[in-house]
Amino acid sequence: MASQAPLAIEATGLVKDFDETRAVDGVDLAVRSGSVYGVLGPNGAGKTTTIRILATLLRPDAGSARVLGYDIVEEADSVRSAVSLTGQLASVDEDLTGRENLILIGRLLGLKRAGAKARAAELLEAFGLAEAAARLVKNYSGGMRRRLDIAASIVVTPRLMFLDEPTAGLDPRSRNQVWDIIRSLVAGGTTILLCTQYLEEADQLADGLAVIDRGKVIAEGTPGQLKASVGTGALHVRLLDPDQRTEAERVLGRELGAVHLDPDPAALTAQCSDADRGAEAVAALARSGVGIADFSLGQPSLDEVFLALTGHSAEEGPPEQPEVIEEEQPA
Repeated sequence: MASQAPLAIEATGLVKDFDETRAVDGVDLAVRSGSVYGVLGPNGAGKTTTIRILATLLRPDAGSARVLGYDIVEEADSVRSAVSLTGQLASVDEDLTGRENLILIGRLLGLKRAGAKARAAELLEAFGLAEAAARLVKNYSGGMRRRLDIAASIVVTPRLMFLDEPTAGLDPRSRNQVWDIIRSLVAGGTTILLCTQYLEEADQLADGLAVIDRGKVIAEGTPGQLKASVGTGALHVRLLDPDQRTEAERVLGRELGAVHLDPDPAALTAQCSDADRGAEAVAALARSGVGIADFSLGQPSLDEVFLALTGHSAEEGPPEQPEVIEEEQPA
């Protein structure tokens, strides 16, 4: 079963403890080169600690991993030379302009001044920041900062890029722009490890997924495989009157079984693999006097997958675990 090319990431049994807290508890990962691999889970699940171990910023207490063929402990310098990490907070200098940030990073990475200026201009244009190039970063919007942060990570294009919550706090338009940037990077051959708690983001971008909860990988597969693992279909119903949701839940529970109340106070979902049963359930709602705005029958969402696997929603998460930042110093 050996592949011609090594996996971009191969991790076995990674463990990391902070005092009495086990932040990472036996994590295994296998990430194919040239793909977007999503690590999905709520805040406190262990995603950031895992990504920092793989990026050589933390030393694991147990287990092993190879990134781009290099051992993360024994060959940490080789890993660092081939990867980039964009964390949850912008790493650019707010007191410099966008152009100055990119030129500075290019120079630090060994580009000559002319090359650094040319690369900065190329990235500013590609990321829609050319008009703001001369503006101080402190005056950028959140979406602009995030785009500049990703641009800074690819001044020298990495073979592997770690993205930790790249769209946290962004508005929908800025989030879509970041998604487009990620897709273009993968099209150019970069492998992406994407840590996210946004189910839609994982569904949109990831070729494969690992669902992590309380430091453990509890499920792996493509988005389609994970959806199929909790049922072949779901009936989604949105009501005209949110006050009727209790009655709708009773009727659907009688007709189909377990019902999930969606974040939308007028919406609810029930597992349903048969179109005829779904139609009968909708008819039963109508007979009970429940007004229906719309309904659909389709695959379960990733939100429903996460709920089925963990017993809580991705937004709710487990009790918060501290993700302590303890950087290892290079030997």
